[in-house]
Amino acid sequence: MADESTSDVVSVSREGAVATVTLLRPALTSELKTELRDALELLSADETVRAVVLTGTGRAFCVGQDLAEHADALRADPATAFATIDEHYNPIVTALATMPKPVVAAINGTCVGAGLGFALACDLRVTADTAKFGTAFTGIGLTCDSGLSATLARAVGAARASELVLLGETFTAAQAAEWGIAGRIVPAEEVSSTAAELAARPAAGPTLAYAEAKRALAASWGAPLPDVLRLEGEAQARLGLTGDHRGAVEAFLSKSKPVFQGS
Repeated sequence: MADESTSDVVSVSREGAVATVTLLRPALTSELKTELRDALELLSADETVRAVVLTGTGRAFCVGQDLAEHADALRADPATAFATIDEHYNPIVTALATMPKPVVAAINGTCVGAGLGFALACDLRVTADTAKFGTAFTGIGLTCDSGLSATLARAVGAARASELVLLGETFTAAQAAEWGIAGRIVPAEEVSSTAAELAARPAAGPTLAYAEAKRALAASWGAPLPDVLRLEGEAQARLGLTGDHRGAVEAFLSKSKPVFQGS
């Protein structure tokens, strides 16, 4: 891997136009959340990065908040113990969901709580067949964060989302795939390579078109049809001015393969 930077909690590596962000610990400490937030925001602004992979290590993708650290925060001051939502969780999910390039979640193992929220904020998911999922929040007397109340319902439907959140039962990769969460299911040892191959495809594609498509998909939920049509038309007009679009049209007419520059 080229251009690698590694701390005790987050690793960022580059292979061509694909950046891989690896969580080196399963639970989300303040240090890990800060470094993850900062890494994602830097990658979002880096125009040389055209796709991002988010993954974990060992048998966990992400198990959510470090509860020992959270218990210390509650003991110190319950009124400020949840400042991490605005400081960390919301910016992380926003960075994943609004990043102007595709993000692939490589779910190598256990994915619960905020980890599930992070995975659902990504655009594509590759999941180990051994992975376990869960919402976890109500089990410790909390409701959802990390956008899960919206993204889970969009993925699985309102009725199943209610069951998964209120009962808090864990579920398998096979169930996650059946319900629309898991994306592609592969053997655990193939998650990394499959995610890298998947990310390489959009990394060679029309980056600006992907960014517009992400915005359109996000804006369409619950929006009136006239608003959806207007936003689509405005986006198409912007993309019509790009070199990627004009080059692809010319390539089609000349029966050649388009080369996308992301501009």
